[in-house]
Amino acid sequence: MNAINSTVRLQFDVDRLRAEFPILRQQIHGRPLVYLDNANTTQKPRAVLEALNHYYLESNANIHRANHLLSERATQAYEGAREKVRRFINARDVEEVIFTRGCTEAINLVAQSFARPRLREDDEILLTHLEHHSNIVPWQIVCEATGARLRVAPISDRGELDLEQLVALMQERTRLVAIAHVSNALGTVLPVGEIVREAHARGIPVLVDGAQAAPHLPVDVQALDCDFYAFSGHKLYGPTGVGALYGKRALLDAMPPYQGGGSMIASVSFEKTTYNTVPYRFEAGTPNIAGVVGFGAAVDFLISCDLDAVRVHEHELLGRATQQLAEIPDLRIIGEAHEKCGVVSFVYDDVHPHDVGTVLDQEGVAVRAGQHCAQPVMDRYGVPATVRASFALYNTAEDVDALVRAVWRVRDLFGA
Repeated sequence: MNAINSTVRLQFDVDRLRAEFPILRQQIHGRPLVYLDNANTTQKPRAVLEALNHYYLESNANIHRANHLLSERATQAYEGAREKVRRFINARDVEEVIFTRGCTEAINLVAQSFARPRLREDDEILLTHLEHHSNIVPWQIVCEATGARLRVAPISDRGELDLEQLVALMQERTRLVAIAHVSNALGTVLPVGEIVREAHARGIPVLVDGAQAAPHLPVDVQALDCDFYAFSGHKLYGPTGVGALYGKRALLDAMPPYQGGGSMIASVSFEKTTYNTVPYRFEAGTPNIAGVVGFGAAVDFLISCDLDAVRVHEHELLGRATQQLAEIPDLRIIGEAHEKCGVVSFVYDDVHPHDVGTVLDQEGVAVRAGQHCAQPVMDRYGVPATVRASFALYNTAEDVDALVRAVWRVRDLFGA
């Protein structure tokens, strides 16, 4: 570790951070909980839980619809969270932040409101082989409706994107590039900035699925220059059922609404409806107000941590886990990209990943075993599923050691 990272590391107190997460104190099957399913969802710090509780106890009312004090409080908290998210991703304007039910809805919004009206027969949407189902299926739906088609850039055996082939697939008919910032199944970090530059040089807009990146990497949408950036609250230490879509203002202004209902309108008659300005045009109905407030509290919590130190800490955990797991006979790590973030996936001999996951659970270690909503990645490696351990700022070296001991327990139970 270099001198800068050594200095950063000394400032990081994981025990102090763990104390902010009450759920981590419990035991599972008589053993201390080792929670390594963070790519699925993260646990919530006390500050988020208190923000949710405070909203319902002190400010519970609908937003943008009334002039009584509770509504004013709720509206201020909701719009305050929008400003927090804007700062977190460095969007230029607060109006460029749209609250959604999560990353999945954010991508669907772009698919239906931006892509679908622009697509024609034989147009193309370009993806990579690393994508989550949420960044595949919405594009398939609009392709089926318009006659457009998907093109997919391949990955190497190490789980790295073939950038040259991706660029070669950017053709005259390419209308959008939609890529993950970080693979949820393998942890591969994609060169998003370079991809955006190559796409924009050809006049192609880019959507980035940032669900796995936002909790771990610095996100600056202005520096990336991406056209859309989608991410979730629940992977960022916030509540479930809430997320955000960043979109460049000029693009959002030109997009029709995704859903109709209250709040997204300026005027309604049976003859004609005129729509509200962005971002409200895309937030029909009563939103998940408490979730948004909790999302804002999660952003505050994460920013309050030393993010450089968090990244060093998580990188050390990933390296420790990768090294120790690789020493177990008959275990194969799936995805060994040079640049990874937060995830180690593996298979063990002929033992199905679900059985491995069950044994680990009995040892108090929570991981995910399955396809991780990334079946094309599993098909690429010829495996039905993997075991995925994923890390967060509250995990420790002892958590990694417990994971490795539990995998050795699998070996004892099923034989070498």
